[in-house]
Amino acid sequence: MLERLQYVKQRFDEISDLIIQPDVIADQKRYVQLNQEYKALKDLMEKREELINVTGNIAEANEIIADGSDAEMVEMAKMQLDEAKERLPELEEEIKFMLIPKDPEDAKNVMVEIRAGTGGDEASIFAGDLYRMYTKYCESRGWRTSTVDMNEGTSGGFKEVIFEVTGEDVYGTLKFEAGVHRVQRVPQTETQGRVHTSAATVMVLPEAEEFDVQIDMNDVRVDFFCSSGPGGQSVNTTKSAVRLTHIPTGLVAQCQDQKSQHKNKDKALEVLRSRLYEQELAKKQEEDATKRSSQVSSGDRSAKIRTYNYAQGRVTDHRIGLDVFDMDGVMNGKIQKFVDELQLVNNMEKLKESEVF
Repeated sequence: MLERLQYVKQRFDEISDLIIQPDVIADQKRYVQLNQEYKALKDLMEKREELINVTGNIAEANEIIADGSDAEMVEMAKMQLDEAKERLPELEEEIKFMLIPKDPEDAKNVMVEIRAGTGGDEASIFAGDLYRMYTKYCESRGWRTSTVDMNEGTSGGFKEVIFEVTGEDVYGTLKFEAGVHRVQRVPQTETQGRVHTSAATVMVLPEAEEFDVQIDMNDVRVDFFCSSGPGGQSVNTTKSAVRLTHIPTGLVAQCQDQKSQHKNKDKALEVLRSRLYEQELAKKQEEDATKRSSQVSSGDRSAKIRTYNYAQGRVTDHRIGLDVFDMDGVMNGKIQKFVDELQLVNNMEKLKESEVF
């Protein structure tokens, strides 16, 4: 293990030197990538130091016990040995997972798009519930959310809502939320108490930097229109909302939530860039899927991933067969158990494929 980590240390020392070089700092794309790698390797270097200390403690304790000349020292050495032997396998397991090659997208911020699916008004209400669930979860993680665009449902909730999430390792945490979410409950509009099944689709797009996707504005049609929904006096009188259409792909992005036309255009461009980037990423994920069949693939947006059964108070993740009996907690943002289990299964799959060990 320490031998393997020696190669990692050499890379860490190399990056530590590179990120202070003027030519690297001037190359924004390379500088950002190297800083992300530096941060990941820094955590690994801390574990390496702990591993050196633990293995050193084991060797030292064994020497004292073998010598046996001081009974009190031998007793202390035995306690030290027990503690170190208990910690060693845990530490090695932690390091194994940290050595799994990370997805370079994981550190990115995201655009989350929630769209009501089958189920009419109830689907829109459910899309609103998911929006609240995710914003509460983001708040618990200390991430910042900002609404980009929304189309409200006729009986509450949203036909569609798009929001941006910024923070640490956002895409790596939320990417497995992409897919079809299904709800089974008695709708507010149901008079005979029958359970209905409705659905909403969640898309999680890694936010693309300008150097990730170059957009030729000659390929983009820009339309301005009046904002709708709640707002100030300028709503429906000033054409501040912006819609961008990428002619080569037909992709459309719009924003009407910012206060000025200029800000709406900038935000719509961010969404368009993320959608173009996600399109390329989806191709790559499809290629990767042919190499390995991951249970928790984040690429298939049409897959039914989770069911929220209100009558039974149960939320089921179908990919890993996980049931959580805490409907109120989940809908109030307590989804960390799903996040942890999905990441664990994904890491285990990667570990099996890895040639590191």
